[in-house]
Amino acid sequence: MRNERQRRIQMKAYESMKQEVITVNDTDLIRTVIERFIQSGISGVPVINAEQEVVGYISDGDIMRAIGKHKDIIVDTFLYVDVIKGDEEGYEDRIRHILNRPVMELARRKVVTADADTEMEEIAATLGAKRIKKLPILKAGRLVGIISRGDVIRHSFKQFM
Repeated sequence: MRNERQRRIQMKAYESMKQEVITVNDTDLIRTVIERFIQSGISGVPVINAEQEVVGYISDGDIMRAIGKHKDIIVDTFLYVDVIKGDEEGYEDRIRHILNRPVMELARRKVVTADADTEMEEIAATLGAKRIKKLPILKAGRLVGIISRGDVIRHSFKQFM
């Protein structure tokens, strides 16, 4: 019994990950990202290239930073004062313009990932420490799944409930 419990606690990422991963291509526009978010009720997607390698990650937070109000920034140095203008266009115009921008303009290029054989304990630590919601799972450098905080909670605690 103890060995079975210990084995279940030491689950690997591939045992809990979702294999059906919604993605966007590195050549797509933000319009495609928004369509995937709306159609699938998700808030972030890995960006992949033609070889199924993860080259970025784009989330609702990245979109919010792009469409939100950008205030003027005042740079005051000993020699001069400079004002970097915030938004000159309105909210609706920012939304319209973002739709035709390339995904890789907004996607984070440094993506935290894990290998399919990574233990759940390490997955939980990474999600918590990095404060991220989802972790793309790779095998031989290619995307094979994704695991969320909710997946970790469900799979880790179900044996104790």
